[in-house]
Amino acid sequence: MQNLYDEVGFLDRRCYEEFALNEEILMEHAADGIADFIRRNFQKGSSILIATGSGNNGADGITLARLLYKEYEVALWFVKEPKSPMCRLQHKRAQKTGIEPINMPQSRYDIVVDAVLGTGFAGEFNEELRQKMRQLNSTKGYKIACDVPSGLRKEGTCEQDTFVAETTLTMGALKKGMFLDEAKEYTGNIKVLDLGVSRVIYEVPSNWKLLEHTDMMLPSREKKNTHKGSFGHTAVIAGEKAGAAILAASSALRIGSGLVTLIECEPHIIPYELMRSEHLPANTTTIAVGMGLGTIWSDEELETLLRNNLPIVADADILYTQRVKTLLKRDNIVITPHPKEFVALLKLLNLAHIDTPTLQKNRFKYAELFCKAYPNVTLLLKGANVIVGKNNEFFINDKGSSKLAKGGSGDVLSGIVAGLLAQGYTPLEAATNATLIHTKLAELYNGSSFSLTPAKLIEKMDKLGG
Repeated sequence: MQNLYDEVGFLDRRCYEEFALNEEILMEHAADGIADFIRRNFQKGSSILIATGSGNNGADGITLARLLYKEYEVALWFVKEPKSPMCRLQHKRAQKTGIEPINMPQSRYDIVVDAVLGTGFAGEFNEELRQKMRQLNSTKGYKIACDVPSGLRKEGTCEQDTFVAETTLTMGALKKGMFLDEAKEYTGNIKVLDLGVSRVIYEVPSNWKLLEHTDMMLPSREKKNTHKGSFGHTAVIAGEKAGAAILAASSALRIGSGLVTLIECEPHIIPYELMRSEHLPANTTTIAVGMGLGTIWSDEELETLLRNNLPIVADADILYTQRVKTLLKRDNIVITPHPKEFVALLKLLNLAHIDTPTLQKNRFKYAELFCKAYPNVTLLLKGANVIVGKNNEFFINDKGSSKLAKGGSGDVLSGIVAGLLAQGYTPLEAATNATLIHTKLAELYNGSSFSLTPAKLIEKMDKLGG
C-alpha cells in the first residue's frame, strides 16, 4: 500500500531542511521524470504540446520543454504568462535554448501535456481560462497531466472543464484528492515521480493509504487436519428481497466460510449448498444482516437473532433503523453502506444532515467524522473508489470499475466480508481484503463492461490466486 497526503508541500520543505535540496533541484527532477516517461513511451520526433500556467506547475512544463527541445517537436503554449520566480527563471532558460511560445495550438499533437495549474488550485476558472481549458481538452493527442489535472482541487472536487488526462505524473507522493470519486474521470493512470530522493526518504507515514492488489490476503487452507467447522459458520438473515441475502450467502460460502445458513422466516428456493433455519445456529461465528431485509421480521424476532456479540456485517436496510445504534456499540462490526445509506445513517446518528451530492464531494471528511465518533466500527463506504476506515486508519481502493455498477454487486461484497470474518479475519482485515477481492473479481471478468452479473462475480472466485 502507498501513503496518501492532503498536500505535499511539507514534504518538499523537509527536503530543503533535512537533505539540503532546494526548489530548483526538485523541479528539475520533476521535469526529468516526465521527460523520461515520454522518451520511454513515444518515438523521438513526436509532436508535443506543453500548456503552462503562471506558477511552479507552469515552471515544470517550461523545464520539460527545454529538456525535450530538438529531440521532439515541442510547442510551448502559455495559457497563463509566467509570474512566479521559478516560472520566470525557467522561461529565461527556455528562451536561451531557442524555445519561443506559440500563440495558438494546433488541433492535433502526438502528446498533450497539461502544466497549467497544480495542487494549489482553488475556486473556479474565469471565462478566459475556461475557454483555454476547453481548447486544451479538445486538442487531439495522448494527454498527460503534470502533478494533477488542472482544475482538480486539493479536496478532490473538480472544476468544470478540468483537464482529462490519460496519465497523471504526480510529484513526490500521492495526493489524496486524486482519489475522490469525482476525480476518477480526470486522472487516468497515476504514476509518482521522484524528486531527487527516493519515495522511501521523501515520504513520512500517513494515516491514509492506497490499497494495492498485492495487499490482498486470501484465505488459507494449508493445514490438512481440518473440517468444515474449522472455517467458520456464516448466518445471513434473509428478508423481503431474499435474492440479496442469497447472493451474500453464496459469496460467503465461495470465499471459504465452512458453513453458511440462510436465516428465513419464510421459505425460499435457495442453492442446494446453503443451509436454512428460522433460528440462529448455535455454532454461528458471523452474522450478515440488512441486505434486502425490508420489514418482514418483527422487532422481537430481530432482537432475538442479534442479541449476541458475534462479528457482524451490517448493510443496506438495517442502516436506516434505530436498531443500528445498538449494533454500532459492538467492537467486531463492519458496516457497508453505499452513499445514500451512509447519508441516512449520518442523519440517524445526528452526526451530519447532508444530501448525497454533498457527501460525494466530501467523502474523506465524513468518513473521518464517522470513524472519530465510532472508533470501534469498521466502515466500508462504497463508491467508485471504496473507502475503508476504522478509528484513525483509512484505506482507499481505487481499483473499482463500472462493471460493478449493477444491483447485487454490493451484496456479493458484504458476503465476502462476512465470509472472511467467519474465518477469523479482524473487521479491518475483512473489509480491506473484501474490497480488493471484489474489484479483482471484476478485473477477471472478460465479458463486456455492461454484462457482469453478481452471479458471475461469485463464479470468478475460483480464479483468485491463480
